[in-house]
Amino acid sequence: MGLWGNLALHQEAIIRNRALLRLLGALIICLMAAPPPAEAAELRPEAVQAFDQYVRLTEGRMQGELAPSGAFLWVDGQPESRRSDFYARMQGGEVISEKLQTVDPSGRLSTPGALIHHWVGAIFIPGASLAQVLAVVQDYDRHADYYKPDVAQSKKVDQTGDNYKVHYRLRKKKIITIVLDADYDVHRHFIDATHAYSDSYSTRIAQVENAGEPNEHELPPGKDGGYMWRLNSYWRYFDSGRGVYVQCEAVSLTRDIPTGLNWLVGPFIQSVPKESLEFTLHSTRSAVLRGDMHDSQ
Repeated sequence: MGLWGNLALHQEAIIRNRALLRLLGALIICLMAAPPPAEAAELRPEAVQAFDQYVRLTEGRMQGELAPSGAFLWVDGQPESRRSDFYARMQGGEVISEKLQTVDPSGRLSTPGALIHHWVGAIFIPGASLAQVLAVVQDYDRHADYYKPDVAQSKKVDQTGDNYKVHYRLRKKKIITIVLDADYDVHRHFIDATHAYSDSYSTRIAQVENAGEPNEHELPPGKDGGYMWRLNSYWRYFDSGRGVYVQCEAVSLTRDIPTGLNWLVGPFIQSVPKESLEFTLHSTRSAVLRGDMHDSQ
């Protein structure tokens, strides 16, 4: 190629690498901008109201699915060709997941300064029974073992029948590490011997700064980095006689993406709810198949 050709290629590589480094630097700066309390993202009342309305509309759809004639699992409401493919993939060990969106008939639903994330996922646990799966799912004191590293601490605070109060310390690392203290109310229901479902509602989520250090402290809920303001999860369990299908539908609320950075940060923000959902389902199956529930009985 010659000296000049090699120099030209070398200069092109330098320019290309500089561009990539600038792009990566911008991404890291944005993601690491966990603002101090004085500049924290703020959860606006209008966003809370919109999230609550979104949840009401979503749960309205769920009521029809939980009726005797409803499609209990999300996959059962899909066209036949798609349904058969999903079941085959689940039986082959895959987690299937898909982004959902509940439509507001009024068209007025808006979450200023915030984003709603809505995902559903399902998995098959071969050879397991409904009782075995629920023994793991409701063993809240050991969720830090089952779901590590995403769950750093877990504790059942209270139980009245099939109603639970649970505390978690959640840890999410993706370029930066975010630590959250979260409290949930969980309500479990049985339809019959083979069908059960539960609803989990976050009642308090606080971002923890300097976790594990002497100066550890919480930021005021709703005035923090905005990485997680609300999280509702809706679980369904179906015992097929050959194993259990486990489905989780999650609706969460986070801060909005800064203006002009959607192209850069958007894919990252959107990927976290999906990855967390799939990780939770995979971890549930792994805990059941390991037989961890026997240790807790």
